[in-house]
Amino acid sequence: MGTATGSSFDTETLRRGIEGTTGNTLLSLYADDAEIRIIDRNSQPSHPKVLHGRIQIAEMLDDIYRRDMTHKLEQCVVQGDHAAFTESCMYGDGTRVLAESMVTLRDGKIAEQIMIQAWDE
Repeated sequence: MGTATGSSFDTETLRRGIEGTTGNTLLSLYADDAEIRIIDRNSQPSHPKVLHGRIQIAEMLDDIYRRDMTHKLEQCVVQGDHAAFTESCMYGDGTRVLAESMVTLRDGKIAEQIMIQAWDE
């Protein structure tokens, strides 16, 4: 995947997408061939969960946004063809989740993402 950025990354769309009630806006920020690597207690660094393409990413987002939970973009930093952001989430029962992501951008879209997440147990 290339790293050249032809247009800027829209952080306001990222905020609306994360804090929205469906994954549609967030999905619009991903390139068609995007890849997400997810690392958490179930998917260790040596065997991360890997999603390839917008179809698999859409399935994950649909699952997440069907849950009884809220999402908030805490921070976002964009520098050149990279961005990093922190997302906090809370389930209806009070369980909290924190996710940190580093992304590589191509033409203003997310081409690659590494997400590390942790949640209350």
